[in-house]
Amino acid sequence: MVRRLLVLLALTNGLPASVYASQPDHKRIMILHSVGREFRPWNEYARTMRAELDRQSPWPLDVQEHSLVAARSADVNSEAPFLRYLQALYANHPPDLVIGVGAPAASFIQRTRQQLFPATPVLFTTIEARRVDYSVLTGNDTVVAVTHRFLVLFESFLRISPETRTIAIVNGDSPNERFWRGEMQRELKPLEGRIEIRWYDKFSYEDTLKQLAALPSHSAIFWYQMVADAAGVAHEGDRALTRLYNVANAPIFTHDDSFFGREIVGGPMHSALGRSRIAVSVAMRILGGENPGEIKTPPSEFAVAKYDWRELQRWGISEARLPPGSEVHFREASAWEKYRWQIAAACGVVLLQATLISILLYERRRRHFAEVEARQRMSELAHVTRYSMAGELTTSIAHELNQPLGSILVNTETAALMLDSPTLDVNELKEILVDIKRDDQRAGEVIRRLRSLLKRAPFEAREIDLNQTVGETLDLVSSLAHARGVTVESVLSAAPLPVKGDRIQLQQVLLNLVMNAADAMAYLDKPQRRIVVRTARDRDFAEIEIADHGPGIPAGKLAEIFEPFYTSKPSGMGMGLSIARTIVEAHDGEISAENRGGEGALFRIRLPLALSSALAAS
Repeated sequence: MVRRLLVLLALTNGLPASVYASQPDHKRIMILHSVGREFRPWNEYARTMRAELDRQSPWPLDVQEHSLVAARSADVNSEAPFLRYLQALYANHPPDLVIGVGAPAASFIQRTRQQLFPATPVLFTTIEARRVDYSVLTGNDTVVAVTHRFLVLFESFLRISPETRTIAIVNGDSPNERFWRGEMQRELKPLEGRIEIRWYDKFSYEDTLKQLAALPSHSAIFWYQMVADAAGVAHEGDRALTRLYNVANAPIFTHDDSFFGREIVGGPMHSALGRSRIAVSVAMRILGGENPGEIKTPPSEFAVAKYDWRELQRWGISEARLPPGSEVHFREASAWEKYRWQIAAACGVVLLQATLISILLYERRRRHFAEVEARQRMSELAHVTRYSMAGELTTSIAHELNQPLGSILVNTETAALMLDSPTLDVNELKEILVDIKRDDQRAGEVIRRLRSLLKRAPFEAREIDLNQTVGETLDLVSSLAHARGVTVESVLSAAPLPVKGDRIQLQQVLLNLVMNAADAMAYLDKPQRRIVVRTARDRDFAEIEIADHGPGIPAGKLAEIFEPFYTSKPSGMGMGLSIARTIVEAHDGEISAENRGGEGALFRIRLPLALSSALAAS
């Protein structure tokens, strides 16, 4: 690069060329391109070759590049002026090495060798071995060639896409391209009858694109090159292949990896980088003093097959069909490869959450079992409490039973006397039988209530009318209240109060509260002891209030009365109100107590209404 800058400064400032030529160890190289430096695949070879020259050369290099534009057509009339131009350019300072890139450039150099550079070493590269005229090579020439094996290319593609029935070959109509059509036709004869091969070199490129856009299914496209089409239009750069890719309805494969990178599926191809490195290494040996004729480089074959992952996906070609050892390029990273740490962290969080959820579910299960067991124990304790209540109710129950039983006895004795009478009053006898039946039903109802109270059964929530439950409970306790000189009054809601609950357990709560109220007034010196039971509806709740006219609850004990083992009775167990609260809360309700300002105590129970029934009733 320093030497090039010196040359540029010398030319710019009008310094004589001898100043530049006197610089030590300077090497001048002329590169002759076949049809133009910007044509594919030669543009890729020019780029890699220049990069390799800079990398491998131990000397400062002055590289001059020229293009044999005449090779785009069969017109050779422009070669003579081009030859004179080169002779004039290099008359005083011939290059140290001439590199011919491609077959047309090699042919031109070999034809004009004596007029142009008879003593300059020549390296022919980027050329297929069949395009070299080995008969006219001099001892000052060497070749770095390749070998095209078109049948290998086609067979390789048919292995990865065996359903292919048609292959369209895209090739231009320049002299060099016409030569390769003949060679391909000869090499591909074994495929006749197996696939249909279509040629488009006799069409303009516009017409070619239209036909390639409408290929039948199970087709493929082989791209060789497009220097000039049948209309004589040259196609520099990448535009021709890009336009084909944009309209093609079939996968594209080729012979040279200079075309590889977006449009090409892939396969075995010549390596531009590999061939450029070999050619430049030979060039360095020549510049270092070796005799070119003694440097023998065998033609290179196709490199290891490589494929574009994106095109494999686009055309549904399975990687399992690729030849062993194939390279797959442009593979899109999987989500795991892109976000490995994020996914691992997310999985860790999910695993932690799953563990926590499992622990919570386990604890919930344990809690459920504990609640079931506690409810069972509560039910057993409530059952025992009901037995205790039944003991207290024994006198009143006996009194209730004695009355109907006594009436039944009197009525049966009366009926017996009437039967012995000579004059039998049938109507009066029927009345006696009606009385006996009524008293029997009354005794049976007393026994049914007692049996319900003492019944041992699991918690069973059913829809019940709270008014009816309160009425049955007050009937059960009425005799006891009467025996203690207590009047029980009920003020029930006019509308039904449907709640979902266990009737027996709710009766137990009411019995406990009514009996506690009766006990609270047992020692009062009052002419009348009254208990008032009210039911009402408060929005979505049913309420029961039990009010007495006793001494009330000590102010400091209001917060403790529902705790286990708290009692104000000398012989009480302290479990009644605790069980009552447990039963009410099991029904999703609330129970509370308060004093009524010197007029006794008030207990309030709130239970949620069974809304469907409540709405129907309203």
